[in-house]
Amino acid sequence: MNEGFSLQIDRSLTPSPVLPALIYAEGIVPPEQTKDAPSFLAEAIARARATGEGFIPAEIRTRVRRMLKHGKYRASGRGRPASEFLLRAALTGEFPLINGPVDVNNAISLISGLPGSIFDADISGRELLLRWGLPRESYVFNRSGQTIDLEDLLVVCRSTGGGWEPCGNPVKDAMTTKVTEETRNVIAVLYAPVDEPVERLASFAARYAELLRTHCGGERAGYQIPTQPE
Repeated sequence: MNEGFSLQIDRSLTPSPVLPALIYAEGIVPPEQTKDAPSFLAEAIARARATGEGFIPAEIRTRVRRMLKHGKYRASGRGRPASEFLLRAALTGEFPLINGPVDVNNAISLISGLPGSIFDADISGRELLLRWGLPRESYVFNRSGQTIDLEDLLVVCRSTGGGWEPCGNPVKDAMTTKVTEETRNVIAVLYAPVDEPVERLASFAARYAELLRTHCGGERAGYQIPTQPE
């Protein structure tokens, strides 16, 4: 039972470069600022530091970057996938500790090598759309008011009634829909290249949902892998 959560893949992505997983949870406990890394995250960081850059195999990094390469967008420099930023943070001892749901997202992203986004479902809505970013689209991604240009970037959008508004992508998510201490329901997207083995993606999505239950206290949690557009 998906509790009404869904992710559409826009036909503009045909043929789609991405095989996404949608993960969700309802009734989580109020998220608090993380002071110490939970065991599942501390273990992943330790493994990454012990392994080095190869913790995310070059083959996976290459395929994820290829997934994002479209039009004018290039997945390099500040436009690198979030999973690469997280690996660098783990290796330098600067891994961000945010709150329960975001820590889960970041742990799964680091372990899998796949970028992920997580949103407050009561702000983003439970129906999301995946498409390419349009010219002149952007949003604020941090408290300092910095913006990211979304043109030709893979974006997750929320319904605004009159259309679809970007709120996340595999690099940086929008401030408007981020998880806060007020969040009680979450919806997340794990972005995998279209040639990713479905079984591998499903295993990470299932682990993601499990942690939203066990670590974040979710009363109900699950995942789905949306059907590709024909």
